[in-house]
Amino acid sequence: MDPLQRADVPSWLESLFASEVGFAILFGLCVLEGAMLLRFMPSELVVPAALALIGSSIAEAVAIVVLAVVGTTIGQLLLFGLVRRAGREYVMQTRWVPISESRLERFDGWFDRWGPVAVPVSNTMLFVRGLLTVPAGLSEMDRRSFLVLSAAGSLSFQSILAALYLFGGYLLV
Repeated sequence: MDPLQRADVPSWLESLFASEVGFAILFGLCVLEGAMLLRFMPSELVVPAALALIGSSIAEAVAIVVLAVVGTTIGQLLLFGLVRRAGREYVMQTRWVPISESRLERFDGWFDRWGPVAVPVSNTMLFVRGLLTVPAGLSEMDRRSFLVLSAAGSLSFQSILAALYLFGGYLLV
């Protein structure tokens, strides 16, 4: 029995994940999630949905987590680069970056207080996942450091989600 009930998943989404392009769909969703463009599906459901619809063997789970980490990291790197080039004013004026001035100031404070370690920590946390990408892009942080720290946080987040899904399935059987 799957911990995520397939009856709750729209049939079109289930058929896409279950098809031969399932991994490509997962990768695309993860890039969108990393770039803060995934509005129709909470990031906490991407990996569990993929495990439910693609498969949850150890090999499939590892492949799903790796693909999710690579996809979200690429998405965050794209956002980091855009923020770095466009600047704070653009971020505040655009509608697709879901951050208000007050939230950005709060995340700036986190970044100023904790430095680069705030990136992987925030990538592991629910509700603020990826939001430190914006202050990191506005800071003097170099691209390579951001890439490594973003990937580390994404690996932590995706692994925790996969483990919870797999462990939850074990408990329900």
